[in-house]
Order: sequence, then C-alpha cells, then structure tokens
Amino acid sequence: MNKKYLPSALILYLNYFIHGIGCSILSQQVVKELLAEQWGMDSVMGVTAVAAALGLGRLISLPFAGPLSDKFGRRISVLIGCFSYVIFFVGIAFSPNMTIAYVAAVLGGIANSFLDTATYPAVAEIIYKYTGIATMGIKLFISVAQLLLPFFLGLCVGTSMSYLMLPLVCGIVIAVLGVLAIFAPLPKVEGVGKGESFLNNLKNAHFSLESVALILIGFTCTATFQLWLNCAQTFGTEVAGIASEDVSMMQTYYSAGTLVALFVTSALITKFKQVRFLVIYPVISLVMLALVYMIKSPMICYVGAFVIGYAGAGGVLQMATAVANDLFPKIKGTLTSLVMIASSLCNYTILTAASNMSASGVIIMNIVITVIGILLALFVNVRYGVLLKNADTSK
Repeated sequence: MNKKYLPSALILYLNYFIHGIGCSILSQQVVKELLAEQWGMDSVMGVTAVAAALGLGRLISLPFAGPLSDKFGRRISVLIGCFSYVIFFVGIAFSPNMTIAYVAAVLGGIANSFLDTATYPAVAEIIYKYTGIATMGIKLFISVAQLLLPFFLGLCVGTSMSYLMLPLVCGIVIAVLGVLAIFAPLPKVEGVGKGESFLNNLKNAHFSLESVALILIGFTCTATFQLWLNCAQTFGTEVAGIASEDVSMMQTYYSAGTLVALFVTSALITKFKQVRFLVIYPVISLVMLALVYMIKSPMICYVGAFVIGYAGAGGVLQMATAVANDLFPKIKGTLTSLVMIASSLCNYTILTAASNMSASGVIIMNIVITVIGILLALFVNVRYGVLLKNADTSK
C-alpha cells in the first residue's frame, strides 16, 4: 500500500459518510413531516415515493456506470457522483414541490451508482493487500453516518435551524470533497479503455434456476431493510405511539445493529458457509417483523430497529453476491450486476408501492416478501453442494 494514496482513500470514504446521510434522510419522520408540508401533501407516506426515485436513478445508471468507470478511470466517476449528489441535496432542501424533489432524487440514485462503481474498485486498488477490509470500510462509514443522523437532527433543533439545513450542509461538504478528488492521486487503472459492455456480457451468459434465485434474493433482501428504513418510523408514530421527536432514535438502533453485524458476520463467515446466512438472517428478520406487527409498542419498535439493522441490513445482499460469485465463476461479473440491479429495482418498485399504503400494510408486505426470500434461499441451500462441485470442475 502506497501511503501517498491514503488521503485519497479518506476522501472516498468521507463521500460514503455523506452518502449514509443522503440515503437515510428521507426516511426520518421529522424530515418527512416537514417535506410533506412544504410540498403540500396530505400524508408523509408520499415522501416515500421520492425516496423510491433513488432506486430509479440507480436502475437507470447501473448498466453503464461500471463500464464508464473501467473505460475512463475512477476519478471521472467519482466527480460525476459527487456533483450529482450536490444537486440531490440542494434539490431536496429547496424543492417547492414533489416533482422537482423527485428529479433531484433520481440524480441522487445516479450519484450513488457512479460512486459505487468508482469507489469499491478504487479503495481495493489502494489497500490492495486487504481488499476485504477496504470495502468493509465503505459500509462502516455509511453505518456511522446513519448512527449519528438523529443527533445531527437534534443539533438542528438545539440551534433553532430547519431540519433542511442538514441536506444543504451535506451538499456543501460533498462539493468540497469533489474538488479535493480532482487533485487527489489515485492508482492507475490497468486496462483503461477496455471496459466490456454489460449487454454484451448478458448476451453471452447462461443462467440456471439457482442463479435466478440468487438474483431474486437481491430483490427480497433489499425489500426487508429498505421498507423498514423508510417506513418503520411512520409505523412507530402512527401505530406504536412514539412521539415524532423521539422516533428518530429508531434510526440509531438500526445503525447500531448494522455496525454490530459488520463485525460479527465478518467473524462468523470464516467458520460457517455464507450460503447458510441467506436463510438464517431473513428468518430472524421475519420473526422480528411479526413481533413488531403484533405487539405494536415503542419498546418492540426500538428492539426491532436493532434486529432488522443486524439481520436485514447486516450483509445479506453482499453475501448473496459472494455466493453467486462462488457458484457461478464464469458469469460472476454479470451476475453481480444483475443482483445489484434487482436490488435497485426493489428500491424503486417496493417503495413506490409503499407510498400508497398504510404503515401497517407496509409491515405485512415486508413479511410476505421476506418469506419469499427465505424460500428462495432454502432452494439455493439445498442445491449448494452440487453447484459448488460443478463450479470447482469448471474452474
């Protein structure tokens, strides 16, 4: 690892600290209430439709963001990501209506795609001896930002500022980080200009039922944590009776669960097969969702936030991708892209559907989708031994 690249790595990680706020701020009940009033909406669930546009932006840009990063280098993609995020944050802070906010959110999703396709390979190239730790650092910065988000909102209250000052400050910070990224040294990318077309790879790939199941798990596991992240606080206030000024603490418990999972799961997968956790973690999430729906108390909502943060957002998507790579080495790049596209499709479609439902209805939908994910994971587990043997033979 060349020490001259460490400041560059810090800039890339700080981008994800801001991203952690960006992908969560529209799920905060106090922010949703303020934006619903600003946009003249009758229900805060309408704000969830704008959050869904983040998934639409990712869906639009994922097929070409990766090849562009490979073809033109990481810096260009980082800059596109940073400055698209500036438009997102400023757009959310000043949008007079839902339409402008929706367009801004689409750009926020595009920003996320470009940062992902540049930052994951860039930090792996900088910290090349410890690529697992390098990519874990991204998740760490996101989780820490989400953990601190309720405290940032409390700071706005304490200083008599609008909650919408927070996205504005984030926009300024990521603009500064983008300027710094212009001058930050980055490792030279081997094979620049040779990026393969995703569509060409897709045409040449051969899919089995098991690979399709793993792609669908990318959809179901994303639904589990995205529906909770974006709608659980509304359930907490409207159904469980938590005060609006207190409900943001659910975000803190959720992020604490994600942070714990980051370290615990990393240790567990060294002793047990990752494919087993594709069943175990969703089962834990399912039990917790059922308890939250039945008990409907503030305490169970806080406990549920921690458990869903751990079992729902604690790495199932990443483990599904890793299992796909192990079982289907000949199409792992294409399969990884499809898992992520399924995740983005879920973000858009499921949150759009949730915006037209009651908070209790969203919990029921989450339970149903999580059950489907468990069934898919059981199918992959049953077939795992045969698939692994085939994968070893094909290498």
